[in-house]
Amino acid sequence: MSGLNLDDFATLIERPDPGVRREAEEHRERLVPRPGALGRLDELGEWLAAAQGQVPVKPVERPRAILFAGDHGVASLGVSGGPEAGAYDLVRATLDGGSTAAVLARRFGAGLRVVDMSLDCDPELLPKEVTRHRVRRGSGRIDIEDALTAEEAEQAFRAGMAIADEEADSGTDLVVLGDLSVGGTTAAGTLIGALCGTDASVVTGRGGAGIDDLAWMRKCAAIRDALRRARPVLGDQLQLLAATGGADLTAITGFLLQSAVRRTPVILDGVVSAACALVAQRIAFRAPDWWLVGQSGGEPAQAKALDRLALNPLLDQGVTVGEATGALLALPLVQAAAALAAELPERS
Repeated sequence: MSGLNLDDFATLIERPDPGVRREAEEHRERLVPRPGALGRLDELGEWLAAAQGQVPVKPVERPRAILFAGDHGVASLGVSGGPEAGAYDLVRATLDGGSTAAVLARRFGAGLRVVDMSLDCDPELLPKEVTRHRVRRGSGRIDIEDALTAEEAEQAFRAGMAIADEEADSGTDLVVLGDLSVGGTTAAGTLIGALCGTDASVVTGRGGAGIDDLAWMRKCAAIRDALRRARPVLGDQLQLLAATGGADLTAITGFLLQSAVRRTPVILDGVVSAACALVAQRIAFRAPDWWLVGQSGGEPAQAKALDRLALNPLLDQGVTVGEATGALLALPLVQAAAALAAELPERS
């Protein structure tokens, strides 16, 4: 891929400041209530302090939910329970304020941004700020062909990086990451299966919209065939994304890595963001230190990826809808941890 050296990320990404984290731990020991009484909230507050590079931690005041949208050709096989019209319906509902992500973002004071990477619809149907990064109309059918050309993969990856820079420059202090896709969990299962060396059946779930047994078997077969195409290119992460990821997943991977470069903490959502995080980890091993996981979505591939990433979900509410819902549900928890770490008085 001309002009894009993924090896640079391993050098550019540093871990959240360990010295600041130790200082945050010492600060917590002086506060009421007693150390340990707040459970995982203490850990979250210390993680945020290290990410921000200061003690006491600043409140999370400018969170932003970012949803990357795309359609996947593999959905034509009947592997998804998503809307027949494609991900456009999901995007339209979000922009109109009627999706779970829109409701929760509004309730929790988070900005909301939708990025069309590969929707299979006329771009004129959506605002220009949504479509300006679009790479193509729908990603290829990954069981028989590449999702993207090499040039499209680089374009999508760079778009994700550019969006990360835009958010960092605008003052976003925490990103809630999600996707709006139809067929995206099939691509995610393929990436995770390839990177974890597992069979298709181990990483085939029922998706955010839920599918019946016959659709599950079709999805398993699609992932099996896509895995055959993914394994020969495992040594090149951008080529892997081009072969079996798609424009939205490729952009998310670039976004995650550049957010880590810019020291912007991110809450991951479901199996799609977990798959992208796993690819990003292969590129820069320190990158996962900048991420939290909102909730367990019940997808076997997500559990496999999170085990490899050594990340534990903050919540487990049985929510399978996707669309950053699980990550948004965890946002108040992270905000509470920051507020407590910043505002609790010291013991007298």
